[in-house]
Amino acid sequence: MIRALLIPLALLLSAPVAAQLPEAPIGDPANPNTVIDFGAPEDLVVETEEGDYPLSVLMADEDDERSRGLMFRSELSDSEGMLFDYGQPQPISMWMRNTEIPLDIIYINSDGEIVKIIANAQPMSLRSLPSEFQVQAALEVRGGLSLEQGIRPGSIVRHRIFDNVQPDESRPETVEDTPSEDTIAEESQDN
Repeated sequence: MIRALLIPLALLLSAPVAAQLPEAPIGDPANPNTVIDFGAPEDLVVETEEGDYPLSVLMADEDDERSRGLMFRSELSDSEGMLFDYGQPQPISMWMRNTEIPLDIIYINSDGEIVKIIANAQPMSLRSLPSEFQVQAALEVRGGLSLEQGIRPGSIVRHRIFDNVQPDESRPETVEDTPSEDTIAEESQDN
């Protein structure tokens, strides 16, 4: 008899908690009608043992952008993600409120090293998903992508916020590679 009562109670308690929250007011990032401009996507590379994995990420470096995150999206391609920049190392926690698709949440320290991954975070959940470490950023990608691409703790994320981006090979590496004013003047006199 008690078991018969506990099963429906367990099912009721495991239902998405998000349904119990009132709708956020207009202007709140958790309201689907509030417009949040993330700007143009940026390039990011995750270095894995299997090779480099490039992504095009939206930046969430303002409070309203971090609050919205990937809420209300019905899909995310394997080449897309969102990078949450917190500016300085700190413990952070994410949740999946109004997030319709499973995501991998990748926590990254200030050197660009991945320190923790929460794989396939449950959509619409209000459960706190803490970093448990001092991190500067979190990267969200499609659920399951980390495992498929060999992204794991210890992998390195290369992006401008970590100051670990490789120099552009098309630019001169040293001042000596750049023509001096004297060289330019000599070339002009020869013509």
